[in-house]
Amino acid sequence: MRVASGTRLREPWMMQPSAPRYCCGGLASNREGAGGQALAWEDPVRSWALSEGEVHVWRTSLERPAETVRRMRSVLARDEQRRADRFRFERDRSRYIVGRALLRTLLARYLQTEPGELEFEYGEFRKPALRDGPWFNVSHSGPIALYAFTSAGEIGIDVELDNADFARERIAEQFFSPAEVSVLRSLPPEAQPRAFLTCWTRKEAFIKARGDGLSLALNSFDVTLGPGAPAAPLRTAWCSEEPRQWRLRDLSDDGAGYIAAVALRGERWRIVERHTAWTSEAA
Repeated sequence: MRVASGTRLREPWMMQPSAPRYCCGGLASNREGAGGQALAWEDPVRSWALSEGEVHVWRTSLERPAETVRRMRSVLARDEQRRADRFRFERDRSRYIVGRALLRTLLARYLQTEPGELEFEYGEFRKPALRDGPWFNVSHSGPIALYAFTSAGEIGIDVELDNADFARERIAEQFFSPAEVSVLRSLPPEAQPRAFLTCWTRKEAFIKARGDGLSLALNSFDVTLGPGAPAAPLRTAWCSEEPRQWRLRDLSDDGAGYIAAVALRGERWRIVERHTAWTSEAA
């Protein structure tokens, strides 16, 4: 079940440099007629609690002014800054900095700490984690980024810009299972681009939730992809019982122009959707 419970986050690096971090920022509801009521950071905010069975999905743009990017860089760890410096193009470097800084800031708010104090651990396939939780995952495509947070267990999320060119190529035949390719190519030509990305994001979200990285072949399991088909894993080559242990949810947004999915092990959980809103106003 998807919950239309949006929240905007005013980001602390938009404050004046001398302002104490977090004390002047605010949260403002952007749905259900809340009238833009702001809540100070130091006020108790129940919406930040990761209740049992909830998955919080944040959406943001990675496009920010150069000065904002410079401020955001300051919350990154040294290894993250070094990685940012290795990007050849300024746009890619900027998006990485913004994405990583937002991840740290969101996690810091859940944990009531400072973004720069977070220390990530990395699994065998470089999936970041925090020793004491919460579980989280990040995906971005072009300027759009999605973040998923939960206390329920390992989670994976994937997003792709809605691009018809993918389905015209033979990528599906290279990476999807024969059953998935059969379903895809049975669809009308105009329906195949979306079905391709639907399949791709669901498979990527599943792999990321399992933490398998590139070790798990995309054609070793099946997911639903047809128009109107509920998101679900159908088959795994290694265990006939595993598909029943997982749930997939579609997060696609036609208005924003992207296809997305989230995967989590377990039966009962719901999604709370939020997005960050950049503002040039000083707090």
